[in-house]
Amino acid sequence: MLTYRDLAGRVGAAARTLGPDRRLVLLETRNDVHTLVHHLGALAAGHVVLPVPAGRDHSAILHTYDPDVVVTPEGVHHRRDGSRHDLHPDLAVLLSTSGSTGSPKLVRLSRRNLTANAAAIADYLDIRRTDRAATTLPMSYCYGLSVVHSHLLRGAGLILTERSVVDDEFWQLFRRHRGTTFPGVPYTFELLDRIGFDAMDLPDLRYLTQAGGRLPAERVRRYAALGADRGWQLFVMYGATEATARMAYLPPHLAATRPASIGVPIPGGSFFIDHADGWPDGTGELVYRGANVMMGYAHSPADLALGAGGDTLRTGDIARRTADGLYEVIGRRSRFVKVYGLRIDLQAVESALAERGVSAFCTDLGDGLAVAATGPTDGAALRRLTAEVAGVPADTVRAATVPELPQLPSGKPDYPAVRLLAGRPVDPPDTSDLRSIFADVLQIEPAAVTPERSFVDLGGNSLSYVTMSVRLERALGRLPADWQRLPVRDLERAGRPPRRRWGATLETSVALRAVAIVLIVGSHAGLFELWGGAHLLLGVAGYNVGRFCLTPLPRRERLRHLRTTIAWIAVPSVLWVALTLLFSDHYHASNLLLANKILGPHDSMTAGRLWFVEVLVWILVGVALLCASTAFDRWERRYPFAVAAVFLGFGVALRYDVLGLDLGRDAWFTVLAFWFFAAGWAAAKATTVWQRLAVTCVVAVGLIGYFGDPLREVMVLTGFALLIWLPAIRCPAGLTVVAGVVAEASLYTYLTHYQVYPLFDGHPAVGVVAAVAVGVTLTQAMTMLRRRLLPVRDQPLLHQRGGDDAVVADQAGGDHGAAPRRGG
Repeated sequence: MLTYRDLAGRVGAAARTLGPDRRLVLLETRNDVHTLVHHLGALAAGHVVLPVPAGRDHSAILHTYDPDVVVTPEGVHHRRDGSRHDLHPDLAVLLSTSGSTGSPKLVRLSRRNLTANAAAIADYLDIRRTDRAATTLPMSYCYGLSVVHSHLLRGAGLILTERSVVDDEFWQLFRRHRGTTFPGVPYTFELLDRIGFDAMDLPDLRYLTQAGGRLPAERVRRYAALGADRGWQLFVMYGATEATARMAYLPPHLAATRPASIGVPIPGGSFFIDHADGWPDGTGELVYRGANVMMGYAHSPADLALGAGGDTLRTGDIARRTADGLYEVIGRRSRFVKVYGLRIDLQAVESALAERGVSAFCTDLGDGLAVAATGPTDGAALRRLTAEVAGVPADTVRAATVPELPQLPSGKPDYPAVRLLAGRPVDPPDTSDLRSIFADVLQIEPAAVTPERSFVDLGGNSLSYVTMSVRLERALGRLPADWQRLPVRDLERAGRPPRRRWGATLETSVALRAVAIVLIVGSHAGLFELWGGAHLLLGVAGYNVGRFCLTPLPRRERLRHLRTTIAWIAVPSVLWVALTLLFSDHYHASNLLLANKILGPHDSMTAGRLWFVEVLVWILVGVALLCASTAFDRWERRYPFAVAAVFLGFGVALRYDVLGLDLGRDAWFTVLAFWFFAAGWAAAKATTVWQRLAVTCVVAVGLIGYFGDPLREVMVLTGFALLIWLPAIRCPAGLTVVAGVVAEASLYTYLTHYQVYPLFDGHPAVGVVAAVAVGVTLTQAMTMLRRRLLPVRDQPLLHQRGGDDAVVADQAGGDHGAAPRRGG
């Protein structure tokens, strides 16, 4: 039991812990005292609070907004002294837009918004000091947060719990503390039906509230009747995060007779209908006006300095006002649906799927999503991918793969057909034990491969990526899109696709590595003349660095990945040079430093052969030095594509010799070939069509006349186009395995082939095969040696969740203090 006097003391202490300078505070929320105290403490001290659910991946938010303080269930983590943000004086809270599928878009809320909304809710619900509300919704959700604010405003009690309404412990706690209310989204009421809520004895229950999506009219009537019989009321409400939670409510006495209505505006708010073309007279977009309307959206830290954009909100709902003054929503102006209380933009879901190479139509299925798609994926994988991009549980999605997307005669999507197609059963999963594969490939303890971690989280890089992709392909029968970032649990759920599917999936970057090394060896051996493989490999290297080194992980982890990558390339290269010097004069002492292009000799026909390795290592050293800078690290996280594009522009400027260095053809084989690496880097960070198109155009223009050989230029351009636009290809399963093995051995093949193929003078084909075989053999031998000599790494867990807290902040003690009220 925690009194308001106790709460005020803890809030003051939390405010002092967060510091006097106004800062951006990311708060990982749970329904417990720790979260409540630090939320109110941050508001009391004038900070800006960004609530997010605990135990989730917040890398996108951290990457975009770079908060000054992070409060987790384990404690307060100050990321810097003071703040690097320009925060508007009125700004108080930032809430994520529910179901966002793109870059983190936040709703900016002021203290006025919070206070106005809490006061209006407390007014129409008639919240009393004797009320005690159970927290059935997370505080990171506008609905859950509004319950906290409105009850604290009236000095009422809060029963803080992480328990679900299906848990017996929830109801024991609710009865023990004489709970009077709890909030629910439509799914909550489904759960109440399952547990026999209508037979429960809850003598202190005074009212229920419902929001977060439309509750079916029949269920509204039934709960209204149940409440009338048991002595409690049902408040059906309408709102949005952009309105700090609430815009309308249906008076309880009308719930039985007008269950489809959203009711009347909240106190202090008003509606008007803006007529929309194509809808009957008196019908149009519902527009709300009130003091609780947000200041506006934030798409980047720069937006945190902006002021309010007005007190009017266009809801996007098509509505009408009935003769008795109630409002009814009859459609959507834009394609949004609500699932589990999350607002999902169907167009954004389709766009997100398209970004991952899946052409799809997506529509609503009442309480879920229906999706139909073409392309190399099965129904189960499509369902998981759709759930991932929409941010909803997978069991709310029904999916189907089709030869062609259904269209109306007008050419528009046939969404009713999508619903019918998605009603077909999906393929049952057949999971495999992937954790041992992760542990074996990455040489870490199996216990470190926890369900929420991905290949990147576990320390995977561009060198272990090939082996992992091949073994995953064997285990799953396919490679899910962006698999390297998917948690292990999602990969385990992937299962194997139906046997009727032809061939296997091969990552384009892996295929290009295999093809490029064969072209390099074949051209050097005189089997054919198809030059440009090394420059293509440079682009693939940049692509992999962008994916595996420049990740949302902390800066120290980034630097560790880069150091590991550099060592895996530089150490075997230096060892091979040292060994070669024992039996030949092909190389020079400068090659031991991987600096022949810098130190010379420049007249040797053989010392410059390892130019690709030298260029790659020194580029990686440069990237590592940049990442060691906190300023560069911050800018790269905030603007990943823009930073890569700047370096690509710089590389192209060197390609055109704007500095007047006049290196001529020598620039092909020096660090000035950096622009190929930068192009791959930019391709990895390109997330939209126009960004990919821009990188493609820059590469195409830069290649014109670069080699003076149109065939070579077209070949390199084709490779880059595949890398940019086609993340994976399907090919015979046997070829996938061979390509993976050859790609994995590309470094050792490159290092040794100069000494191998000459042994088969007059038989270039045999020399090429022998060179690749030696590279593969050395790769396998080094892998085995590394496993024997290097200790298995034990990876720390990223998140640890504590137990559930169940406490009441109530009116006992009589001191209702100013601190909670300032939280609004």
